[in-house]
Amino acid sequence: MNKKITLLLHTEKHITKLSKEESNLIYLHYYMNRHEQLLQALKHNFGFDGFKGNQEAIIENVMDGNDTFVLMPTGGGKSLCYQLPSLLMEGTAIVISPLIALMKNQVDAMRNFSEEDGVAHFINSSLTKAEIAAVRDDIMAGKTKLLYVAPESLNKDENVDFLKNVKISFYAVDEAHCISEWGHDFRPEYRRILPIVKRIGRSPIIALTATATPKVQHDIQKNLGMLKAKVFKSSFNRQNLYYEVRPKTDDVDKDLIKYIRSMEGKSGIVYCLSRKTVEDLAQTLQVNNITALPYHAGMESSVRSENQDAFLMEKVQVIVATIAFGMGIDKPDVRFVVHYDIPKSLEGYYQETGRAGRDGGEGQCICYYSPKDIERLRKFQQGKPVAEQEIGNQLLFETQSYAESTLCRRKLLLHYFGEEYDKDNCGNCDNCKKHYKIIDAGELLQLVIETIQQLNEKFKAEHVVDVLKGNETAAVISYKHNELENFGAAEDEDETTLHAVIRQAMLTGMIKKDIDSYGDLKVTAEGKKFMKKGGEFKVPIEQNSEDDEDAIDPGMSSGSAADDVLYSILKDIRKKISKKLNVPPFVIFQDPSLEAMATSYPITYEELQNIPGVGAGKAKRYGEEFLHVIKEYVDENEIIRPEDLRVRTVAKKSQLKISIIQAIDLQKDLDDLAESKGMSMEELLEEIEAIVYSGTKININYFIEEVVDPDKEEEIYDYFRNAETDNIATALRALGEDDFTEIEVRLVRIKFQCELGS
Repeated sequence: MNKKITLLLHTEKHITKLSKEESNLIYLHYYMNRHEQLLQALKHNFGFDGFKGNQEAIIENVMDGNDTFVLMPTGGGKSLCYQLPSLLMEGTAIVISPLIALMKNQVDAMRNFSEEDGVAHFINSSLTKAEIAAVRDDIMAGKTKLLYVAPESLNKDENVDFLKNVKISFYAVDEAHCISEWGHDFRPEYRRILPIVKRIGRSPIIALTATATPKVQHDIQKNLGMLKAKVFKSSFNRQNLYYEVRPKTDDVDKDLIKYIRSMEGKSGIVYCLSRKTVEDLAQTLQVNNITALPYHAGMESSVRSENQDAFLMEKVQVIVATIAFGMGIDKPDVRFVVHYDIPKSLEGYYQETGRAGRDGGEGQCICYYSPKDIERLRKFQQGKPVAEQEIGNQLLFETQSYAESTLCRRKLLLHYFGEEYDKDNCGNCDNCKKHYKIIDAGELLQLVIETIQQLNEKFKAEHVVDVLKGNETAAVISYKHNELENFGAAEDEDETTLHAVIRQAMLTGMIKKDIDSYGDLKVTAEGKKFMKKGGEFKVPIEQNSEDDEDAIDPGMSSGSAADDVLYSILKDIRKKISKKLNVPPFVIFQDPSLEAMATSYPITYEELQNIPGVGAGKAKRYGEEFLHVIKEYVDENEIIRPEDLRVRTVAKKSQLKISIIQAIDLQKDLDDLAESKGMSMEELLEEIEAIVYSGTKININYFIEEVVDPDKEEEIYDYFRNAETDNIATALRALGEDDFTEIEVRLVRIKFQCELGS
């Protein structure tokens, strides 16, 4: 029988003459044979003893000549799904890839596995004509099994004409999410792939991505003309990854440095959204004795490659980069990925965090979040086409919801990608390690569902919450939703609680988000059933460990000095100098500055001017006596100063502050200045106050004369001359909140500080 089977494997047309039992045996033998052959090829070419997950099934589907869609997390082994079949099939596989760095990395890797350098090549703008000619020679000689091209290069007529004469085994579209407008790295060039493929000659297509929501997946398949492709979807759950969101405060650099030091000897990536932030943060890390290098598209390609190689070779611990870094970079032992800025989408966030712990080991994913960052990103959407703005804002809302949620972060991520996670507590994210109170939000959920229905299921979560809270926003007023029965029905509830109810309802299938209408909320059949019957609906809400307190103004003491004795001594010195100069004590140094001195013990002018609220001007003017006393105190008490733990900053002037000073010198209207900087007046005054408190003298009298009544100005000025604190809230209470505005008091305080304190 074995001899007969072997013969018939080569003459498949005769199989119909066999019995059903013989046919089944032949196919079983054939597929067992192929399994063994694939394992041998895997071992021979890549040194692995076995396949991971769906790899073998994917490879078999490609080799059978079928269109294939692969959705596999970073580190799951996507590249092997097209690399191995390309070596076993006749012809050359075309791999369409978005990044030159990715191409070079993968071509180098393939050449390391082969004795023939010509086995893999790339064609892109970095090659000379002679180098491109050499690549084409290898392809025509049958040496090249993998050819990497960018979609822009594939679109060139000379490349299309050349490839028409090449036997194409299949097309592999890597990072396929770039096709979809809902994808986090949308590239219009990817939309032109199918027409180009048709010009060259249609062959099977394998599309691969690590991040795709159901909407993005459909977009990819539709655009590539592969709606009937077999889909291989691996779980998005990376159990070894720890997810945490931290508040992004003024001390973010200090917190980041402390965190990186706790990860000593472990490689990490810090992602930033702008090139400038990348450069500045890399310098900050360097001056704080952390080996770090920048990486972004604005750098010379040679420097960028050198920095990337230094990270891969572990010459540096940290790479500070824009989002381009890491796509396809095969470094399995990245132990932490930090997002210094909140990402623009959850797809981007998931893919970037996926670069941690690819070897299955430790992988910490830390994200710093501030609502201001979201607002800034929303401003960047302005000026784009309306549909693009809608998509961008919806993606931002998803990211914001993730950052602000009290629910299990793993559960939220998996749900976003269409995968259900049946546990309520993963035990490996910050939310699951926190303490929450569980509330019964059954009645609130009914109210939410009812409101969605009153809105005819045509509005997003933010609008639903605005209606329930009774917020008279422009959209609420224009649609006359302030006249709805449920307007203000939940005015006593926190917005965060309402959003938590909506998110939990989506997770449990009561509400769904309509992607085609950019995120409008729809009530499901389950939701309608709950609306009728009611019942319990459990929602976790974070427990506040402390009672809320009034916000502390920069001019008020926070009482956080490390050394109370020294702090008291410094206050006495300040009082003595203030009497001598006949100015209020806070004009010399504010309380927070004294607290910082009593914590870090500065003994040189350089150290003193780095104290918050001091600066070079004040250090020179008032610093001598303070430094003398602090040094004596340190010596007498044998104090070990925390200087080595201080976060050093790169010596550079802020371009924003310089431009503000220059504009004020030119007597530019402050309202116009704020608008030109994309800031509110309050934000501009914060910047001006920081300039003044650091010792720089400016003159805004020209603006005060325009906006503040002379009698009011004189009264405010006299108040500060005799006041014990320059706290704005205290000043307004003393002057009369009905008679004076906060802006007026802040403007005159700036003038007062400039004339008497700087």
